Amino acid sequence: MKPFLTFDTHIDISWPELTSEGLPAWEREENTPEAQTCFSLPQAREGGLSAACLVAYVPQGPLSAAGHEAAWKRVQAMLEAIHVLGAPGAPHARTVKNAADVHEAVGAGQMALVPVIENGYAVGEDPARLEALVRRFGVRYMTLTHNGHNLLADSAVVRSGPAEIHGGLSALGREMIETMNRHGVLVDVSHAAKSTMMQAVAHSSVPVFASHSCVRSLCDHPRNLDDEQLDALKESGGVLQVTAMPPFLRRGGGGDLGDLVRHIRYAVDRLGIEHVGISSDFDGGGGVAGWQNVAQCRNVTQALKAAGFDASEIEALWGGNMMRLLALAERKAADA
Repeated sequence: MKPFLTFDTHIDISWPELTSEGLPAWEREENTPEAQTCFSLPQAREGGLSAACLVAYVPQGPLSAAGHEAAWKRVQAMLEAIHVLGAPGAPHARTVKNAADVHEAVGAGQMALVPVIENGYAVGEDPARLEALVRRFGVRYMTLTHNGHNLLADSAVVRSGPAEIHGGLSALGREMIETMNRHGVLVDVSHAAKSTMMQAVAHSSVPVFASHSCVRSLCDHPRNLDDEQLDALKESGGVLQVTAMPPFLRRGGGGDLGDLVRHIRYAVDRLGIEHVGISSDFDGGGGVAGWQNVAQCRNVTQALKAAGFDASEIEALWGGNMMRLLALAERKAADA
């Protein structure tokens, strides 16, 4: 197969970023027992990974002024670390702000790093904060929630408290989606409750997507999307990025590349090839036998090929569909 863009849409950055060796995890040449990570730039080069959404993850905290301020400080620090990793002059990676930048970086032999946010809790009650992060860091997507409800929306997974507090999106959540649409920030419905996800599809003027979820018909986990959600995602023009998270692939955990491909095949058969992609959720719990770090990305390609996907389909799954969605969000923002 000729070379093509390989784009993993969800890799958590290790935090704090310094390892016991005094180097950021992503610059180490190999893992050590003291600091196991699934992503580093040398490993990405070995695995042929072209681009990745690097995630500034903010855990759900108290819905208070102090909690929101702590989350705001954390997300800025994490995005700054991603920016520094691919700052001008960096030899092997470039932090990018749009789809054209991705192609330019990859064409120059650099890995394209796309900064994103996991958990809208990070911006608290102020959509202007998201605008500031877009201007400063080029944030390209944000999950509305993580595990636990926030002021924007209800979550699919709640460890304590009521099953819902908003009945889906709050009024602030709708305002945040409008802000995201205006600035080309994709609405990520991974982690969102079904009510939140379905309302986001209806409210967003840009197709929504799930950056790291799987198929609920194959594995009954609250983080996965059921057939009604999948159909809504297709109708919106969105994309399901099937992820290598063991408990999402196989009930009780475990799983391997065969399970990942099984979920991809189900989604492709139901939605069409243009609505499905791939993500790892590395360093956020993701990784299955055969794809345990970014050095093994070529194994995914081989598994897809063995399952009967042709070159154009593999190219669409590995990055083409995500690139199309990013470019669409940019065009709609420019036209707004």
